Amino acid sequence: MRTERLAVRGNEAVGPYALVRLARGGLDPGQPGQFFMLEAPGRVLPRPFSLCLAGTGELAFLVDPVGHGTRAISALARGDAIRVTGPLGHGFDLSVRRPLLVGGGIGVAPFPYLSQALGGPPALLGFRTAHHAEAASLVPNAEVVLDPTLVTEALPDDPGDVLACGPEPMLDALARVVPGAQLAREAPMACGYGACYGCVVPREGGYVRLCIEGPVVMANGTGEGA
Repeated sequence: MRTERLAVRGNEAVGPYALVRLARGGLDPGQPGQFFMLEAPGRVLPRPFSLCLAGTGELAFLVDPVGHGTRAISALARGDAIRVTGPLGHGFDLSVRRPLLVGGGIGVAPFPYLSQALGGPPALLGFRTAHHAEAASLVPNAEVVLDPTLVTEALPDDPGDVLACGPEPMLDALARVVPGAQLAREAPMACGYGACYGCVVPREGGYVRLCIEGPVVMANGTGEGA
C-alpha cells in the first residue's frame, strides 16, 4: 500500500457511469477485487473504489455519481490530479477452475480487470435499464439481463465457481443459491485500513472490517476471498 498524487488522463461516459483514467505512477494494481481510496475533491474523506482497468501506465475506475463525493470524482478532467492510496484489502481468489462472473449495476466495476486476469470467462450481468447496461461493454463474454429479471433467475443449473459483485440483496440471494461463491461486498469506509471501523459488518456470529477481512469474502463463511 502506498499513496501518490495521480494525474487524470481522461474521463469518459459509460452509460450513466464515468470511467476515470489516472496515470498509474508507482502504484501496483494489486489483485482483482482489491480497492483503492480516491480523494474526492472538496470533501474531507476519500472514497473506496475497486480497480476497473489496469493498462500500460494507467489505472481506471468506474464511478457511479450518486453522492457529493462520487459526483466530484466523476467530474474530474484531464490535467486534474488527486491522491490515491492502495491497493487495499483482499481480492478474489483466482485459483478457480470454471469461473463465472456475476454482477449487478455498478458491481460490474471490478470485472474488466478480473476478466483479464482469468482469461475472459463468461459473465452474467444484471442492470436496471439498457442505459446502465452499456457498462457491460467493458466485460468480455457478458450476458446481460434487465429488470425485472434477476441474475439469480438466469444462473445456469451448474454455475461453476461464482465470483460476484453487486448490491447487497443480490449478493445475499447468491449466497443462498451458491454457498461457495466469492462475494465482493461494500460498506462505508473512511480510512481503508482498519482504523475507523466504519465498514464493520456482521459475519459468522461476530463482526469483521470489510477493508481488512474483505471486501471479497466467501458466501459460506469459510474465509476470505484471497
